[in-house]
Amino acid sequence: MSRKANKIKQRVSNIFSAAGFLTPGLILFFIFFLLPLVYSFRISMFDWNAIRPEKSEFIGIANYLEVIKDPIFLRSVINTIGYTIVTVSMQMFFGIFIAILLDRNIKGKTAFRVLYYLPVVTSWVIVSLLFEYMFNGQAGLINYVLVDVLHIAKDNIQWFADPILAMIPISVLGIWKGMGWTAVIYLAGLQSVPSSLYEAARVDGANSVKMFTKITMPYLKSITAFLVVVLTIGGLNAYISGLLMTDGGNPMDLTHFVLTLMYEETFTNMNFGVGSAISVLLTVFVFIISFFQMKMLLKGED
Repeated sequence: MSRKANKIKQRVSNIFSAAGFLTPGLILFFIFFLLPLVYSFRISMFDWNAIRPEKSEFIGIANYLEVIKDPIFLRSVINTIGYTIVTVSMQMFFGIFIAILLDRNIKGKTAFRVLYYLPVVTSWVIVSLLFEYMFNGQAGLINYVLVDVLHIAKDNIQWFADPILAMIPISVLGIWKGMGWTAVIYLAGLQSVPSSLYEAARVDGANSVKMFTKITMPYLKSITAFLVVVLTIGGLNAYISGLLMTDGGNPMDLTHFVLTLMYEETFTNMNFGVGSAISVLLTVFVFIISFFQMKMLLKGED
């Protein structure tokens, strides 16, 4: 058998081997993501009858027009984007700060890593209810500290009675919940930076700030891009904390996230067409944002 034939045979063998590993994942992706997405898009084009789907009336893009014109939906978009910007930026800031501290030779480093990562594996439901209690307007721990201990406020703050104030505990929860995961990813990246670069920089008289901006961050550029995209997707899909802490958009539907509004339209108002339209719009928006983030953050890299 010729060398060319052997190469072709080896290549075919590699393709079949790769297909064997990829097929189970592709099947799950098709069943649990692609197929529901296509079906959701189909529902969004109908005045959907959940009892008798065959009786559903095709209305084209009417559901999308209704969603876009809805002021509550526009408010939910603003809330979601604002929450994402705040939580992602703060998670990145605290994450790299914690990672740098944990990368040093300190006693109990392993224990600190576990403590910082614990919020990540804690149930969203449990911590959402805990934060709701802590920020309770009558007997919450935060009000007790602000009023009775620090004397910063004269009266109890009604956190969840105001749509702007309500976003504070939700955002704090999001930051606290995700910064440990960000720190772990950054920590893995820091350990891959050659120590010889820092030693050479010290010899040249570079201070800590210079080494951080000229050595550390350039080496972590691809990791930063990954974190920004993943954290942004997570922020745009905020749901459980908003649903539990504001009882699904209270007061007056002004604290809705896009997903909590989608849930309300679909399962409370039984308006499946509008709910599906919201889900499709969110999916498209997340895809576009993620694509441009990757292009911008990795610009100039090989």
